[in-house]
Amino acid sequence: MQVSVENVGKLGRKLTVKFPAERLESQVSQRIAEMGRTVRLKGFRPGKVPTNVIQQRFGAQVRGEALSELIGSTLRQAVEQEKLQPIANPAVDTTGNAENGEIAYTATFEIMPEFPVIDVAALEIARPKAEVKDSDIDKMIETLRTQRRSFDEVTRASKDGDFVMFEYAAEAGDYRFPTEGLERAGSVLGSGTLFKALDEALTGRSADEDLVQDVAFPEDFRNPDLAGKTAKVTFKIVKVQEPNLPTVDAEFVQLFGVADGDIETFRKEVRANLERELKASVMARLKSEVAEKLAGAYPELDVPDLMTDAEARSLAAGNLPRGQEPSPQMVAEATPFARKRVLAALLMGEIARKNEIRIDRKRMAEMLSAIASTYEEPEKVIELYNGDPQLMSGLQNRVMEDQVAEWVADHAKSTDQELSFDEVMRPIGA
Repeated sequence: MQVSVENVGKLGRKLTVKFPAERLESQVSQRIAEMGRTVRLKGFRPGKVPTNVIQQRFGAQVRGEALSELIGSTLRQAVEQEKLQPIANPAVDTTGNAENGEIAYTATFEIMPEFPVIDVAALEIARPKAEVKDSDIDKMIETLRTQRRSFDEVTRASKDGDFVMFEYAAEAGDYRFPTEGLERAGSVLGSGTLFKALDEALTGRSADEDLVQDVAFPEDFRNPDLAGKTAKVTFKIVKVQEPNLPTVDAEFVQLFGVADGDIETFRKEVRANLERELKASVMARLKSEVAEKLAGAYPELDVPDLMTDAEARSLAAGNLPRGQEPSPQMVAEATPFARKRVLAALLMGEIARKNEIRIDRKRMAEMLSAIASTYEEPEKVIELYNGDPQLMSGLQNRVMEDQVAEWVADHAKSTDQELSFDEVMRPIGA
């Protein structure tokens, strides 16, 4: 077997492999002979099918399978021989035809970059710290009350927190929506469902009231014919309803699975849920901080294009409907951030390898238990993970990322960053 390697860019490699054509012919002949003893064809007795008939019927298929297996085995040998580390399955190209008694193929792929010595001691890491307080529990209970509020119709003018059902038509130049008649809609004032100018137009209005008002629609409004324009809007207020929040009593508490209706037990469960969410968010912030500082410290490290492109496509597709492909422009816009994420992931992987950080099985079990606890039947979720290698691999990656982030923070110049529950739960960058 002959092997040659060509550099294609900084991390691209083109491997050319040649092996004797006789190896392929030998395997094909051997398989044809084996099929002669086992294959069944109409008109022939078992084991008596002529070789030329088998060759005619199955020769191309047998040859293709044998060639694929030979390429797979010789490629593994070649990669090991040349001490290469492909990041993904190589793209293989071959005619499959013998030339000068040899069959040649090329395998193109990217390899892992050569890492510098990663010194985390100089990194300045802000380590988030937070705890769940009684006021956070009170706030969450108020949120739960709001989610289960009812609405009672009133005759007074609408105010913040009321539900207003209305009909409307908007005109901007020659455009009218809807084309005819009025469109019906409804929203809770101040909830953010409507944009601010529309909320203001509907505040202080009573049922059966009619009005016409100029409304400035925001640039990102879902209707492009109204987005960024000031339109004349005709309103008809259908009804106004005020919120009626449930009392926090035994009946309310039982809605959340506390069978005996004990309020203190309910508060403890709310605290446990908030602490679980807080722990996950604190870790997410720490990982983001570590990733940002690592990527900033080693910006010149070569990053495989394949990994960057895959990450950019994933980021670009994040807000699209399932199955819809992002446009090239969307992918291009996501690429700088994608490169930084891949760079950080590579550096964290190298830190784990160099410092022999191993998966903590106890943490694996704890994370799986935490994930499962958010479902109605936790034991089935655990069973699902244990039976799905892909899910377990994803879980392992998450735990390893957590462990590496903590290791970096432990060995860097870390300072505690005291935050409130709300600050930690706020999306990073918001």
